[in-house]
Amino acid sequence: MQIVDDRKSATIERRAKLFRGFADPSRLAILGALCNEPLAVHEIVERTELSQPNVSNHLRCLLDCGLVASDRDGRFIRYRISSPRITVLLSDVDALLDVVAEGVEACDNYRGA
Repeated sequence: MQIVDDRKSATIERRAKLFRGFADPSRLAILGALCNEPLAVHEIVERTELSQPNVSNHLRCLLDCGLVASDRDGRFIRYRISSPRITVLLSDVDALLDVVAEGVEACDNYRGA
């Protein structure tokens, strides 16, 4: 029975780690900007209104976690969502928020820092 519990625990930890990747407003803004098309850093900065160092730091995190990928395009590196499932997940989150937004906004447990 311990093996089954360990697998459940490992699955829960992996899920939690994935959601921590999505938990930062800057990373969500970057992912949102990338949902439509691959972008270079300066384009992400324009669309998100985040600073270039902030975008670069969060892109490094998103790359390390496998949520985005990059491709060289001449002198630029273009970043893109690594899997179409990420775009679907973000769309599903928006649909879920249409149903539960009032409760989420009223929740004191997960206030932003």
